[in-house]
Parts: sequence; structure tokens; C-alpha cells
Amino acid sequence: MATQTASQRPAGVPVGPVIGDNGTHFRVWAPKLKKLTLVLETDGRSVEMEPEKDGYFSVFVAGVGAGTRYRFRVDDDGNLYPDPATQSQPEGVHGPSEVVDHRAFKWTDGNWRGVKCEGQVLYEFHCGIFTPEGTWTAAMEKLPLLKDVGITCLEIMPVAAFPGRWNWGYDGVCQFAPSQNYGTPDDFRRFIDRCHALGIGAILDIVYNHLGPDGNYIPVFSDKFFNQKKMTDWGAAINFDGEQSGPVREYYIANACYWIEQFHLDGFRIDATQAIVDTSPKHILADITEAARKAGGKRDIYIINENEPQQTHLVRPINEGGFGMDALWNDDFHHSARVAVCGRSEGYYRDHPGRAQEFVSGAKYNYIYQGQRYDWQKKRRGTPALDLPPTNFVNFLQNHDQIANSGTGQRLHRIGHPGSVRAMTALLLLGPQTPMLFQGQEFAASAPFYFFADHQSELGQKVCAGRAKELSQFPSMATKAFLESVVEPCSEEAFLACKLDWSEYDKPGHREMVLLHKELLRLRREDPILSRVHRRGDIDGAVLSERAFILRFFGPDHDDRLLLVNYSYELALVPAPEPLLAPPKGKRWKPILATEEPRFGGAGIAAPDTENEGWLFTTHCATLLAPAPIDEAEVKTRIVQSGTGQVAFDKHAQEILS
Repeated sequence: MATQTASQRPAGVPVGPVIGDNGTHFRVWAPKLKKLTLVLETDGRSVEMEPEKDGYFSVFVAGVGAGTRYRFRVDDDGNLYPDPATQSQPEGVHGPSEVVDHRAFKWTDGNWRGVKCEGQVLYEFHCGIFTPEGTWTAAMEKLPLLKDVGITCLEIMPVAAFPGRWNWGYDGVCQFAPSQNYGTPDDFRRFIDRCHALGIGAILDIVYNHLGPDGNYIPVFSDKFFNQKKMTDWGAAINFDGEQSGPVREYYIANACYWIEQFHLDGFRIDATQAIVDTSPKHILADITEAARKAGGKRDIYIINENEPQQTHLVRPINEGGFGMDALWNDDFHHSARVAVCGRSEGYYRDHPGRAQEFVSGAKYNYIYQGQRYDWQKKRRGTPALDLPPTNFVNFLQNHDQIANSGTGQRLHRIGHPGSVRAMTALLLLGPQTPMLFQGQEFAASAPFYFFADHQSELGQKVCAGRAKELSQFPSMATKAFLESVVEPCSEEAFLACKLDWSEYDKPGHREMVLLHKELLRLRREDPILSRVHRRGDIDGAVLSERAFILRFFGPDHDDRLLLVNYSYELALVPAPEPLLAPPKGKRWKPILATEEPRFGGAGIAAPDTENEGWLFTTHCATLLAPAPIDEAEVKTRIVQSGTGQVAFDKHAQEILS
């Protein structure tokens, strides 16, 4: 048996198997144990591992290569356990681990330069329900459709191996192993490679605040991985700052680098960062951010995080006390928009009445709660964001949590006013913040999105009870009749119902929404004013009624854009004493796009800026206008018709046309 020390492992790979030229080196952090034995199930050998300092065990075994399945025998208890840093679990999280050769895959994305913060259109993606097959291979076939719509970057829901046949992914227990339910590790690589070939980035949703309740064998090896003195919504916090926290920090930093180096991912969406507890001088998230960017080399790495308290220091520079990330999910925009189109402001929507001012303020200043009192939580919410660019924020009308939290799992277009949904879609896709769609949103998919997890027996019952408690915060869902109607979250029915039906893509009632998304994203990408990275002062807005407002995007040489949004009944402004409605000198506003055009499934529109009747805002419609030269003949005709004398005529015409 050849020997190989831990120092011969690649830098930054503290645990897990690493294939060498003539064998594989195994290393495990197991400070709880006195003895650890590697059991090679492929040939039946047992190899005692060598103890190292700081609680590590390691061994190099000659002749072991890719495909070898193995487990560990802990002390002398007789049981076999998978590797806590396994890179593949072909038989599920309770089965043997498998050695993977990451060098074998032949990448074709050598010219890919990653994902920048600016110019992105995100698409939240779950492999298991994206296609009927639920595999990486099947999903690849649909990527050209996303490219055609205008998607620039996938936000892939967690793939770390989880128990059972289906799961959202937030119950992952094997942080280095892509779920076997979607294909092999190389299938995942092939999917990412294809994304890059099409010019689409891919970031991974990672969960560093907890591990799932089933299949987590780390406590067998260490009783220091979690800090029992600090609790989160999921139990004891991961130990990033307590006794023996060094190897835990090393584990997660290595995991982030692993996804970037070995799978060419372009960054991360980090789940519930408020539950990542760390009082160290330098927060683990700052360390992860720095390490991820270094692992990307010349590629740009894009890091988003979900943070319920809306803590903006996460996106501020590390040298200024921040964590150096790129963007935050913006729940404020979602909550206001949902109330606006659905009319319900119960539960945690209570502090977002959906009034026009919320959208004007949000477009200009990002979060609408930046430290004010939040009645639902009986405390202040948010931190200052007035100075931050809009690219630091990700806006959305739908995401996995919010659709499922409707109780019925229905998408927004099924429960909101159709016209208002189209109008809010225009606001989302033309607004200054980075937009994100939830898969199927672009074609108004009929499939619901339920909470689903393949947990059985007692754990399944706890999941069902927890789901009922979650929904009961909404009074309309707290009734016995409603809760009895909710689809069983651990059933196969719930999972299968969520699969997208791609035959809808070009059918009436769906293709109109596809066209709307295409046209809006084309404007976002190609229009010289809308495609700019907007800074403070580039956008202003005005409230015209409780449910109607305007946004004006200022451009060079007065080449402005005006977005009218009315998510209520038809509104006439006669007179219209709002200076933001005035066109640039010598110009008139001309419509570029209106969401109520028949081609988008609407009922038609009237000209918003009329000569004799003031401004008219079509019911449940968003209209984008741009300045256009005034037709000289039209102006003279209007003046003649008014009976103006020749001298006055010449003066008036010159003023209008100059």
C-alpha cells in the first residue's frame, strides 16, 4: 500500500476523497472518534486510517479509482456510514459513497468569463420539476427557449444530496454530492457546460445555515460541528465561531470553492443568511465570498443572498465592514406587488398595502423598509440602502417560497388580475433592479408549485404539521376546511403536479405571455436608456392615484423613457399637473409598448397622451413611452384649426417645434 500525506492533497481540499495518479487519498474530520476504518465495498477491503492533529483521519489507498464505493466503520460499533464529505451517493444518502474523478470531464467553456452583477435576468430553476423526466439531460433541451426569451443566468435550487426521491433541496445533507435523482455528477457538469455554450450563466442555491434532519451523519464523526448554545429556526447553529470551529469553517469554504472549481458554477444564492451565526472578527460569509472569487480565477463570480431582516452590510465592501456580496433578494417588491394584484394583505403581507408609493419608492431606493417599524414583527426592519445601486437587489413577482405559501400552490397569474399581472411584469422587467423569474413564469405555466419532500413515517408527519402551522399565519388559510384541502406535502402527487408542461409553451393563453416577456426583455437589453446601470437620481416617479403611478428614466440629451403603470380602473387626468408627464422640449410622447395590446393577451389600449382630453391611463395596464419628434404639418394643422392669426401662428409653431 502506497502512502500519501495530507500535505500532498490539493490546497483547499481538507476532506473527502482525492484521486491521484495511482490511487485515492481519503480524509475525514472526526474529532469525536478514536478509531476510523475505511471499508472498500467494491473489493471488501478494510483499511485503518491514520490519525492526524485537530481530529482528522486520513489514508492513501493504491489502486482505488473512480467508481469505487466505500463507507466508514466508526470506532468498533459495527455500523457503516457514508463519507461526511462524500462527492457522490448513487444509492441515496444512506448508501455507500462513491469516488469521483473530477478530471475526467472534458469542458468546452474555456472562453466563458462568468457572470457580472450588471445586466442579469435571473431564472429560478428546479431540475426535478423543470421537465417530466426531471434530469439534467432533459433540462438541457429546454435551454435554447430560455435563451430566446432573454434569460441570462439560472439560479439553480439546491442540489446537495437529500433523502428520498423528491425534495426542494433545502433538506440536503451531503454538501459535496449533487443529488443522484437528477443524474450523475458529470451530467450536472454537462448541463453547466451547455448553459455556458448558450451564453447563460448558472449560480447555485446553497444552504449553509442548517443540514436536513434525515441522512445527516456528521454528528457520528463530530460533536463540534453544531453549536448547541446557539439556536436557529432549524435547531442548533452550525459552529462557525465556537470551540473547534476551524475545521467547520474550512469545510464550508472548501465546499464553495468545490462547486466553482469542479462544476464551473458562476456563483451562489446563499439561503437565509440571517441564520448563519458567526461572531468571529471576520464573518464566515466574507471568507466564503473572498475564497469563491479567488476560486473563479479570471471568471466573474456572482453572489446573491437571501436575508429576511434586509441587512445591507452583506453587499458592502469587505474593507468597509461588509461581506462583499453582490445582491440581496428583495422581498419588499414581491410583497407589495402580490398585494397589488391579488388584493390580500394578511399575514406577513400586512405591512405592504400595495399602494403606488411603494413602487415609486422601491424603484428609486430599493428596499422600502430600511429601518422603519414593521408591525408584523413588532420591531424595526431593514437597514439603509439609499446609497446602493439597484443592481445590489433582486426583484421578483414569484419564487419557490412565495408560490407555495399561497397554500394552493397557484402561480400569480392564476390568483391575480390578469391585466395587473402583465402590468407588474412590465415593472419587474423594465425596472432598475435585477429581475428574477420563477421557472414557467414566462409562459404562464398552469402547473402549481407545492412544498414537497419525500419524508415518510414520523418525520413526514412532523413536516405536514409544520406546513400547516406555516400556512396558519394567514387567517384565510387557518381554517380546518382549507388545511384539509392542502395537498399532502410528502406525497408523490404533490411532486408530480409541479412538473412543467412544455406543450403549453406555444398554446393560446400562454404564447402571449412568452411574447410579452420576450419584448420586455428585448427592451431591457437593447433600449439605450433602460439598459443602463441606473444610479441615484437617474429615476424619478410620481403617484397619480392610490393604484397608478409613473416612473421617468432620465437619459442623456433628454432622451427619457416614461413608464405608466395603472393596476386599477381606467384613470383620466384632466388637468394633469405633474411635471414628470411633460415631454422633452420639441418632442411628444409616443408609446413603445403597452401590456394591454392584443398580442400580449390584452383588450387593447387608448393613446395615453391626448391633445384635447388630457392623460388617459388604460385599466390594468403598463405603457412605456419614448420621446419622438413632433410632426410639423400636424402642429400647423392644429394651430390653424384653433383660429390663431398668422403672426401668432408663426411664433407658436416655432416654440412647439424648437
